[in-house]
Parts: sequence; structure tokens; C-alpha cells
Amino acid sequence: MSVSLRLSRGGSKKRPYYKIVASNSRAPRDGKYLEQVGTYNPLLAKDAEDRVRLVEDRVRYWLGVGAQPTDRVARLLDKAGIKERAPTNNPQRGEPGKKAKERAEDKAEKAAAAAEAAAAAAAEPAEA
Repeated sequence: MSVSLRLSRGGSKKRPYYKIVASNSRAPRDGKYLEQVGTYNPLLAKDAEDRVRLVEDRVRYWLGVGAQPTDRVARLLDKAGIKERAPTNNPQRGEPGKKAKERAEDKAEKAAAAAEAAAAAAAEPAEA
């Protein structure tokens, strides 16, 4: 059985509250879990003490027996100083998609054609 450290959602609609749990990786997100090792309340301020609460020795135990944290839990553990996480690099972040690039090219072509037509119109009366 592979174990993962992940978030289990609680709270009402539009007011999330998460338990950080050690669970079977095939179990449903909010289903049965092996142990609760912390809580995460994203509604609190980023510098609030109660935003993330971890039972550090149990987290270290589960990591020691091979539990794999999800990306979000790995970020929380890194911030708490329990497990270091390598920073990710996405060189394509912020780059427009294929359709947006096509629209920009079409717009540039139309602008160039309009400028060319305006230049031709301006040059005609000067010649006559």
C-alpha cells in the first residue's frame, strides 16, 4: 500500500478547511485516512500562526516510512522546515497560447496593411 500525505477538504461551500492526512493513495480525497497529521486553513492571513498546524514528529514518521507528499503539502512542509522541496521552473509561464499568438499575428498584419494603405493614400494627392 502506498501512502501519501495530502489535503482532505472540509468546511462549507466557499469556506474551505483542510486536514493534512496520511492516507492510502487510492482512497478518495475526503474518504478514509490512516492518521491526521495537521490542519490548513487558507482563509487565515499568510502570517497567522493557526494557518498551518502540523504534528511534526508524526509527519517525520510518515515521511520516514515512505509516504509521498502531494505538491501542496510539500510546499507546506518546506515552509515549516520539515522537508526541503526543490523549486520548480516553468519557462513557458506567462507565454500566450497558440490561438492568442495567431490573433496577435493577424492583428499585426491588419495594422501593417492599414498603415501601408494610409501611406499610399497620403502619397497620391502629393503626386497629382
